[in-house]
Amino acid sequence: MTTVSLLLLALAAAPVGTSPADPKAAVAAVLDDWHKAAAAADEPRYFGHFTADGVFMGTDATERWTRDEFRAWSKPYFSKGKAWSFKPVKRFISLSADGTVAWFDETLDTPNLGPSRGSGVLVKEGNAWKIAQYNLSVPIPNDLMGEVTKRVAAYEKAQAAKPAPATPAPTTPAPAPKK
Repeated sequence: MTTVSLLLLALAAAPVGTSPADPKAAVAAVLDDWHKAAAAADEPRYFGHFTADGVFMGTDATERWTRDEFRAWSKPYFSKGKAWSFKPVKRFISLSADGTVAWFDETLDTPNLGPSRGSGVLVKEGNAWKIAQYNLSVPIPNDLMGEVTKRVAAYEKAQAAKPAPATPAPTTPAPAPKK
């Protein structure tokens, strides 16, 4: 047999994968590539998976970023050659009736956060699925919730007690009061 014949025989015997036309498989492929792009510090590929008005919500209550804000914040991580590694362990994907919106949740294994969860929304732009929103969270076991809630409340109280940063002097004089 020739090399071409062997190759064709091997391809014919290989298991048939999920069709690219399967929208859930397409969404999963986008999410998988997005996670791989972060691990490889491929900034253009990573942010290319977002919609122009995409939002990333991190684990801290202050972390709600537009795509561009998140890109600016994460640039130092990507510049170091490795941003972060999120390995999906389990994922559930649902689709709108018209097949143009997908929402998902995924259990993640991460080296820095431990067991985590990602959830979000993708929208179909032309033939491509794009991430419109991603929400990263760290699930807290119910048995630990009381302790965590108390610690968060104490942290927020301490933050509120800190003096506010000095307000810089105005650069233009305030208008004179009317007489």
